[in-house]
Amino acid sequence: MRKFGLIGYPLSHSFSQGFFREKFKLENILDAEYLNYPIPTIGDFTTLWDDRNLQGLNITIPYKKEVIPFLQQPSSVVQKIQACNCIRRFNNELYGYNTDVIGFQKSLIPFLKTQHTHALILGTGGAAAAVEWVMQNLQIKYQFVSRNAHHNKEQVNQSNFIGYNQLTDSIIEKHTLIVNTSPLGMYPNVNETPAIPYEAISSQHHLFDLIYNPSETLFLSKGKAQGATIQNGLEMLHIQAQESWKIWNAETPIIQ
Repeated sequence: MRKFGLIGYPLSHSFSQGFFREKFKLENILDAEYLNYPIPTIGDFTTLWDDRNLQGLNITIPYKKEVIPFLQQPSSVVQKIQACNCIRRFNNELYGYNTDVIGFQKSLIPFLKTQHTHALILGTGGAAAAVEWVMQNLQIKYQFVSRNAHHNKEQVNQSNFIGYNQLTDSIIEKHTLIVNTSPLGMYPNVNETPAIPYEAISSQHHLFDLIYNPSETLFLSKGKAQGATIQNGLEMLHIQAQESWKIWNAETPIIQ
């Protein structure tokens, strides 16, 4: 039985296991299973591979950056953005990929309008690095927003940081694309939301929250109340999960 799975901590509300179990059932895939591996520390990572049936893993918070030293073959994207969310074992080597970049870009593009030339990226973790990569690909100017802007500059590839306390109405008005990559508002903490001046949001804005549980976070509902278009991260997750499956089942490792 081929094994695949998800590492992170905690994993009590993971999307991936339910997605793949349903996929295996619908497509009559009988030789594979998908398990959750809620490892408390990255030190537990290497022991997972003692199971010779384990062929691939997805990576979520807080390990998208911490797994990189364990990879023998990180993709060029992983090397560039220093974030990995998909691993394949091939010939006893671990190949690292980032399918977040594909999922985010494909799900965002249908919502983009001509006015979406400047973006705010809320957060500075592994998901923020994937969003940054896409902004560069789409030639959208962007700025990071962080609670600890000064201390987080080494976590992503650019130094254009501001703190939440520096956000003004004019900054919000200029940056008509706002992407939340932080866990603020994720179940069960549904009353949390990034501290931005929501009153400056208008119908010219598009708000993208990478969170999918709940389906409409407080961040999104506040934006919708101001007339903005909104989307959550569920479609992105579906796309990146399908990309992971392609990577795991390719005859030879995919070049990214």
